[in-house]
Amino acid sequence: MSRDLVPFLHARLDEEADLARRCGGDDCGEWAAHGHTVDFCQSELPGFPPTTALHVALHDPARVLREVEAKRRVLARHVPWDNRDDCRYDGETWPCDDLLDLASPYAGHPDYSRDTPEPVRRAARQRARRRAKR
Repeated sequence: MSRDLVPFLHARLDEEADLARRCGGDDCGEWAAHGHTVDFCQSELPGFPPTTALHVALHDPARVLREVEAKRRVLARHVPWDNRDDCRYDGETWPCDDLLDLASPYAGHPDYSRDTPEPVRRAARQRARRRAKR
C-alpha cells in the first residue's frame, strides 16, 4: 500500500489547525449559540437558523485545535512496519480502518484522489459496504 495517505492527512490537519489559529485559536473563549446568534467571543453574528448557529458554535477554534491534536495522536499510533504491510498498532492491513476513517472526511478534497491511490480508495469502499451489511 502507498504511504501517501499519511502526508495527505498531516497536510489536512495542518490546514485545519492553521485556520483555527487564524480564527482566534486558544486565545478566544468558547464560541456559543444563543438562538439565531453565534457569539464568537469578540463579536456576535445574528441571523442564523438556530441549528446552524449551534453547528457553527460547535466548531470554535479551541475545539478544532483539540480535535486536530487527537487525530494526530491516532495517526502517530497507526504506522506500518518497515518491512511489512500491516499496522503496528492493530495488526490490520495498512492503511488500517482507523487511518481510512481519518481520511474519509476529506474525500472531496482536490488532493484526495491524487494522494490516495485506487487500492486504498477501493479498500475503503469495500470496508464501508461490509459495515453497512452489519
